[in-house]
Amino acid sequence: MLKIFSIVIVLGLAALLIFRSAHAAPVPKPGSPAPSFTLPDAKKAQHRLTDYAGQWLVLYFYPKDDTPGCTKEACSFRDDLFQLEKLGAKVVGISVDDSDSHAKFAEKYSLPFPLLSDVDGKVADSYGALTNLGIIKIAKRYTFLIDPKGNIAKTYLSVDTSRHSQEIIDDLKQLKIRQ
Repeated sequence: MLKIFSIVIVLGLAALLIFRSAHAAPVPKPGSPAPSFTLPDAKKAQHRLTDYAGQWLVLYFYPKDDTPGCTKEACSFRDDLFQLEKLGAKVVGISVDDSDSHAKFAEKYSLPFPLLSDVDGKVADSYGALTNLGIIKIAKRYTFLIDPKGNIAKTYLSVDTSRHSQEIIDDLKQLKIRQ
């Protein structure tokens, strides 16, 4: 009886996941306007997409503060920040963690860029970067390179955390040549 109950639960969760994924917002395509946002950072200061107008923006979504992959990705952005800023880009991270969690994560790893708190997942969803399992919401590891006019220049939906920031640096160099 327990085995049958377990199978029913697993099948129910799988159906819920499929249903939720089928109704997720689409990922914005390159050339389309980036969805706007207003979110608090670790110090509860509000950040808006319009705050970054006129410059390149690396907007990266990540699942969870202080986990191995997310730490590796954040520290790579930290280590490559000078190169990114030299190319005219700002870096902003977003997850569904709260501002207090972001503050601890940023302090622990000396992260010099804003981590924004999207606790209800609405912004992640507007970028197609939300896994919504009902009571559990997790941002997908997606990155969007947004141009100075506020349009999506490039999307990264399959991220290798060990080389992601360098990949963005290389792409930014190419995109700037084409401008």
